[in-house]
Amino acid sequence: MDEKLAKECLCPMCPSYVKCDEPIAYCIPEVHTSKCIKWESGCACPVCPVFDKLKLDREYYCLR
Repeated sequence: MDEKLAKECLCPMCPSYVKCDEPIAYCIPEVHTSKCIKWESGCACPVCPVFDKLKLDREYYCLR
């Protein structure tokens, strides 16, 4: 996993985030979705610097 990108990740500030013992930065391909997050409660992806750097185009990488 790209540790530099992971440090820029805003997942812990997202309304849907649930603290869990798993890697964050769900939009990074090596991480995939969360096993702990179950509900869409808001998405911070569009304002995340990782979102821009990876040229992403959707939301809720933690769930989908």
